[in-house]
Amino acid sequence: MMKKTRPTVRDVAALAGVSVATVSYVVNGRDNRIGADTRERVLAAVRDLGYVPNSSARGLRKRRTERVCLVIGSLGSPVQEQLVRDLHAAAEADGYGVLTLIVDSPAHAAHAARLLRQGLADGAVFFDSARHFGDFGELARGRLAMVVVDNSVAPDGFDVVRTPEYEACGEALDHLLAAGRRRVAFLGHRHDLELGDRSARLTAYRDALRRHGLRPDGRLVGAGADSRVEGYRATAALMALPEPPDALFVASDRAAISAIWAVRDTGRTVPADVAVLGVGNLEEGSVIRPALSTVGQRQIDFSRVAGLLFERLAAAEPPAAREIVLPWSFIPREST
Repeated sequence: MMKKTRPTVRDVAALAGVSVATVSYVVNGRDNRIGADTRERVLAAVRDLGYVPNSSARGLRKRRTERVCLVIGSLGSPVQEQLVRDLHAAAEADGYGVLTLIVDSPAHAAHAARLLRQGLADGAVFFDSARHFGDFGELARGRLAMVVVDNSVAPDGFDVVRTPEYEACGEALDHLLAAGRRRVAFLGHRHDLELGDRSARLTAYRDALRRHGLRPDGRLVGAGADSRVEGYRATAALMALPEPPDALFVASDRAAISAIWAVRDTGRTVPADVAVLGVGNLEEGSVIRPALSTVGQRQIDFSRVAGLLFERLAAAEPPAAREIVLPWSFIPREST
């Protein structure tokens, strides 16, 4: 059995009795000089043949791919999932598709930058991945529309979205320490520990201890925020210390929820024996018992981030670099 071939623009032109150029004008909406009868013949031929314009060829003509890219450090958390949903919604509304590149190392960043320079997409949102890149300006000068969600990158031909993590975490930690907690542990992401003083969450922790006259204890600082399992295991190890902590500052809500379970499994109670504070304001944290105190956006929403990207893509000339802030707050609940 012969394989059915996809109809081409030449097939449409032959059936309608017009030139290929006329078909191109009609299917691309540039038919203001085409007569009504001719236009209807072309559209009828398109319907009869089931012709679909070749988006790759169209992209080459327009010098557009009609794709945007999400360059993200990892996937799996509800915060990341909300960003994906908001970016997809904005892309669909403007007729774009979305590609995702996971960048969790400098090597992956170099590979992603090479693909983007080669024209993989028309624009990109960078989320939890900026620390692995060097000069974003080179990508921006290559006419790539860009939005970078990061607290340290300076806008330079692209937009930057900041989150006041340091300030909100500091407020939450002051709340813990003012309530009399004296052995406060920090369970961070692995990259928090690698970044050291460049990590907003770890720096907020250290500075809060100093404000309250306490010295950081290295035994109370470690990784444990990258997954639920890590959060549970790290908390269990802390609870086994000769002098266990009386409070936990966990750099993600999903690990903080596991930390509550780990504390309970040692026979202790939250918050009477151990207070637990998370980061992210996941919906799950509001329904567990005790409800999780946390730091983050009160309503997780990245539609403004996506909007910045598509405003850049729609502009006739690249707009000036913009900087916006997504508000973060301390949200006290029952666990502290």
